[in-house]
Amino acid sequence: MANFAKPNVPRFSVDVYQNEYLPEGGSEVNAIVTVTATGGGTIGNAVSAPLYTQGRRPSAAVVIMVDCSGSMDYPPTKMRNARDATAAAIDTLRDGTHFAVIDGTHLAKEVYPGGGRLAVADATTREQAKLALRRLSAGGGTAIGTWLRLADRLLSAADVTIRHGILLTDGRNEHESPEDLRAALDACAGRFTCDARGVGTDWEVKEVTGIASALLGTADIVADPAGLAADFTRMMETAMGKEVADVALRVWTPVGTTIRFVKQVAPTVVDLTTRRTEAGPRAGDYPTGSWGDESRDYHLCVTVPPAGLGQEMLAARVSLVVPQAGGTSGAGEAGRGGGAVQNLGAQGLVRAVWTDDMAASTSISPQVAHYTGQAELAQAIQQGIDLRKSGDFDGATAKLGRAVQLASASGNADTAKLLAKVVDVVDAATGTVRLKTRVAEADEMTLETRSTKTVRVKK
Repeated sequence: MANFAKPNVPRFSVDVYQNEYLPEGGSEVNAIVTVTATGGGTIGNAVSAPLYTQGRRPSAAVVIMVDCSGSMDYPPTKMRNARDATAAAIDTLRDGTHFAVIDGTHLAKEVYPGGGRLAVADATTREQAKLALRRLSAGGGTAIGTWLRLADRLLSAADVTIRHGILLTDGRNEHESPEDLRAALDACAGRFTCDARGVGTDWEVKEVTGIASALLGTADIVADPAGLAADFTRMMETAMGKEVADVALRVWTPVGTTIRFVKQVAPTVVDLTTRRTEAGPRAGDYPTGSWGDESRDYHLCVTVPPAGLGQEMLAARVSLVVPQAGGTSGAGEAGRGGGAVQNLGAQGLVRAVWTDDMAASTSISPQVAHYTGQAELAQAIQQGIDLRKSGDFDGATAKLGRAVQLASASGNADTAKLLAKVVDVVDAATGTVRLKTRVAEADEMTLETRSTKTVRVKK
């Protein structure tokens, strides 16, 4: 079992990077909002109220969903690797963590502990759970929505701070409709986070990445099943490091201002725009999931009413909130779903200033330019792969060439390496490429799965 030191009270800070100057008649304001959480101390001027008792870890519950469909027997080592990976994840559980394991086919079955409940991790339950994994065997279909709904029922019964799922699949979701899976994701969104992994190359990238996106987790490919144990261990270590759940980015805007979009842009691109929950007059909350000791970047774009030269205005105010337990603390305020929330004390201001200084008003913030390029990079890869699959090789070459150009310009070396397995790069600076005649399926799936991963802007 991994050892974890007792944390200090988490603290959050918000930093805003933008060029606030607009030309006469200008109305679009862009800003990159960097949110940072640390396990203790004070960051800048941001001091948060305690989210739990000093020196105590937040309580957590984790459900591991293992694909046991018939395809997991091809090759037979795949199922064995899945059992070993689940055992490794169980070994990584912190004492006191609530947990369960689900056998996923066209049905969802409780493997451990059973009875519609969760076990509490200690030396005894970890060993019992690993013995129970011997019952995992391949056979049946794939209906991922049923796995998620069972995980939600188990997790919702636990009185814990952090609720998390880990989902492994090796095939396509063939035994329920896309609408059924979407309904399950909608029902589970905001109730727990979930990391999703595809093992081998017979699964659908958009299904796995869609699950992770909807449930604010991570998605990745494990092309070689032998790598599952190491990947599951890393995922569980990250889950055990989460300290604050259900953090929302609250954006307030003045009268006449319209929010065009809110996107997470680092460490991955996730569009949060349609996930807004109203939070009082001219304010909305955008979910960000659970946080440990980490930093993320968000791109906020708003449209403001044009004003005269020399005028300035507050275009948006960004803060962070979490649900307030019991809804009675003085730190709380009216929030999502009518409940009370706790403001984490960190705030950032986005401004608009109208000027006739052309140099000032036409300058693009380096942070905004960088992440605009990273978002375009992700889109170009996804479009290029789709075009290649459909047989439009000229269109695919153009899109993947643009992706190579953007990856090179932004210093996204990891993505550049993945692109080089799909195209022959003639000139990265101009995006001149040739599609490779033969591409390993694992290489193409890896590029597509990891297309939304970004690099941080160079400060």
